[in-house]
Formats: sequence, structure tokens, C-alpha cells
Amino acid sequence: MPTPLHRVATIGAAVLIGAGGLAACGANDTGSGSDAGSGDGSGGGATIALLLPESATTRYEAFDKPLFEAKVAELCSDCEVAYFNADQDEAKQQEQVASALTQGADVLVLDPVNGAGAGGMLADAQAEDVPVIAYDRFIEGADYYMSFDNNTVGQMQGEALVEAMGDSGGILMLNGAPSDPNAAQFKAGAHSVIDESGLELLSAEYDNPDWSPENAQSYVTDQVNKLGADKIDGVYAANDGQAGGVVAALLGAGVKAADLPPITGQDAELAAVQRIVAGEQTVTIYKPIPIEAETAAEVAVDLALGNEVPTTSVTGVDQSDFEGVTSYIFTPTAVTQDNVADTVIADGFYTADDICTSAYAEACKAAGLQ
Repeated sequence: MPTPLHRVATIGAAVLIGAGGLAACGANDTGSGSDAGSGDGSGGGATIALLLPESATTRYEAFDKPLFEAKVAELCSDCEVAYFNADQDEAKQQEQVASALTQGADVLVLDPVNGAGAGGMLADAQAEDVPVIAYDRFIEGADYYMSFDNNTVGQMQGEALVEAMGDSGGILMLNGAPSDPNAAQFKAGAHSVIDESGLELLSAEYDNPDWSPENAQSYVTDQVNKLGADKIDGVYAANDGQAGGVVAALLGAGVKAADLPPITGQDAELAAVQRIVAGEQTVTIYKPIPIEAETAAEVAVDLALGNEVPTTSVTGVDQSDFEGVTSYIFTPTAVTQDNVADTVIADGFYTADDICTSAYAEACKAAGLQ
């Protein structure tokens, strides 16, 4: 099987912006390291710090962390991954970066709580000649950036909502955290479609400060109390966690599952895929996390060991969007009830058994998954 970097270059799963290679010059929140591998392989005890922003979104703990750690272990048996999760706390993440540098991290793979405010952490790392890979969220001035085409994610969500609603009706709009630069891109992409459609916002859109399902549920419950559930013809939810909160709010207000309006999402969380199979959520945007996490691990190991990082040139993408940072931009996929088998199951992200628990057995049978 080709490595993530080879997949980038050969099958178009991602575009890489920038040219030329760069040679480098878990743990829990207390800062103790966890060994990602052991044995007789080379690596010289290099330490790679993986710093993720929060755990409310299930992808980070369930997928990004274990996939990254496994790939590092495969590539460098003597390398150590020091893992930190900031729990959506900027100050905590700053302390974790300082701890990682004190522990002697050779590379930081940093998914910032606040991308716009990550300059200080970046400067601290670069002052010690430690390269920084901005993971999933952009950091101006970072050495590398790994993410998905976030504007396209929002566009896909908007298109799915417009199609499901027939280009008319009133919607609620729940966006991501204002501190997350990706959230602004999802929002812009969605607006580029929704604003040109016949859909109308029923209330001021909601920027969820921590992406939490609980906040989403509370917001929608308030809107139901003000507007009435029958006035809500559709909901743009920027991610699956919020979509779950939306569903809980509407069911709690007495809306029957069969009568739920079209609802969007993102991240292909298992619960969301199950809701899609059951007809309770319209779409989730599947971002194949393995290629993102494994490519980040491969680049991090090359940087930690002082190897040249393979790069390629790709045309047709505006490099100014990434301000000169060498960037790997991966392609997302919309998952609906019609293509669950051809997307998340075909990729091995989930098995049919994962999705088709007893509560969803009948829905899975109707969808042809069992």
C-alpha cells in the first residue's frame, strides 16, 4: 500500500501547495510522555509532540490520536509521541506547548484551540528550532499545514441542505467556534450556497463557542420555544456533535423521528452515520482522517530525524490562501443514506456491524447494509 505522501502525489486525494522539501535544522495533560514504539529501529529517541484542541468532538481521541501514534510507531520504533489535549482551553494549550518543549520535543504537531492566537506558541517553538506542523487548523507562519478543503466542506453542507429542502423554507444555522479558523471557512462555504438559494434564516445564526452538542441543544430548544418546531424546515449544523444536539432538542420538543427536518453535519461520527441510516440526519461530511493523521506522522518523523520531506507541485490551487505555508489539503466526501456502504464502510472507517447495532437493524436492512 502506498504511503500517505505517495497517495497525495498519485491519486489526487489531496493537493500539496508549496515546493521544496524542508529538513529539520498519551502523554496526558500532566505532560508525561507515552512511548509510541519500541525495538531496534533507528530514531535516536526523537520526541514528537501531538497537541490536540479538545475532546468534545469524538474524532480526536477515537481516530486522530491513535492513527497518528500508530503511524509514528511504524515509521520510527525509537520515536516517542508526547500527547496533550487542551480541552478547548487556550491557556492550557500554551502550558502544554511549553511542557512539550521542556521535554525536548523535536517536532510539534499542533491543532490550536485558537489558530489566530497561536503565534506565541509558534514563536516559542521556532526560537528553539523546533518545526511546527499546523494540524487541521491553520497557523500563519507554521512550517507545514495539514487539513481538508474547508470551504468545500461548507459548500457541500449547504448544497445538501438546499437539495433536501427543495430550495425553500426557514432554517436555523449553527456554526463552529469563533476561535477555530476552520469554522469561519465552513461558514463561508455554506453561505456561498445558502445565500444564493431560497432558504431564509429564522433567527440570528449561532456561533457555538466550543462546538458542544449541549450548547447546540440548548440553542435549538430556545428557538423552538420562540418559533415553534413546525416553523423550522431545516438546520445547518456545522458538525455532527451539534447535529446530535439539534436532534435531541427537536425530539425533546415532541417532533417525531420520522418528521425531523433536514439536518447537516460533519466528521462522520458513528452516531451521525447511524442517524443518517435511520433518516434522522441528512448528510455528514466525511473527512478521511487516516490520510491526514498518517501524512502528518510521516512528515513529523522526517522532520524529527532530519530527513528531507517529499513534496510535489500542484497547480489550480491559490497558494495565497495558505500564506506561503507548505500545505497538504485533502478532499472531503458527502455521506448520505444512499452511499454509506461506498464511503465510510468501503474505506474501513466503520464496519456494517459497527453501524448496524440492534437499534438500527431495521434501518440498516432497509438501506441494504445487512
